Amino acid sequence: MIVEVAAAGVAVDRSGVDPPLVAIRNLSKYYIRGDQVIPVLVDIDLDVNAGDFVALMGPSGSGKSTLLNLIAGIDKPSSGEISIAGVDITQLSDADLALWRSTNVGFIFQFYNLMPVLTAYANVELPLQLTSLGRRERRERVETALALVGLTDRATHRPNELSGGQQQRVAIARALITDPTLIVADEPTGDLDRATAEEILGLLERLNRELGKTIVMVTHDPKAAEKAHRLIHLEKGVLVH
Repeated sequence: MIVEVAAAGVAVDRSGVDPPLVAIRNLSKYYIRGDQVIPVLVDIDLDVNAGDFVALMGPSGSGKSTLLNLIAGIDKPSSGEISIAGVDITQLSDADLALWRSTNVGFIFQFYNLMPVLTAYANVELPLQLTSLGRRERRERVETALALVGLTDRATHRPNELSGGQQQRVAIARALITDPTLIVADEPTGDLDRATAEEILGLLERLNRELGKTIVMVTHDPKAAEKAHRLIHLEKGVLVH
């Protein structure tokens, strides 16, 4: 039996508590330039529970985006462990990591990263091209995702025919299309005006609340961070509690 002591001094039985979806232990990332070691993240320990909505904040250069990329399997740490849904992704080969990432992580970027020559429909469908799904099932998933973000009537439009907010909605639909374990968002409102940013944040809240999606979001915006359940602050590569 696992017992913790609560703030009031009362023993609490934690034996029935589910393990965290994301468990990070002793995580460090550094770069070597000549004979100089440049630390980016230092001995990070962090848990993110399933269904959580976490905001990562800190000044530029604090390691926020690096930590997000490590959680998403885009980059590999110098040392430490990142376990997601029971899989230590630091032990996966590059090929296995790419396969894991394609089915377990949905990405939302500041500048949308849409293919300019493709329609909204085709951009959302793109991750499914790597799967064995048939055309009919792909179509059903894309239509559902576009409906969820309110863009059914923009399915045939290309990115240059959409507003910034609409492009970010397409990016969110694309992030959802594989039903990922985890959604990572890097400054998802950084390129949007305040009103549009509020709409996008409201959509992320809805995905978290109604669909139970676990979201880890990097942001400089205190207004955006207020939407999260929990704020994690980084300072020079170290978690500040």
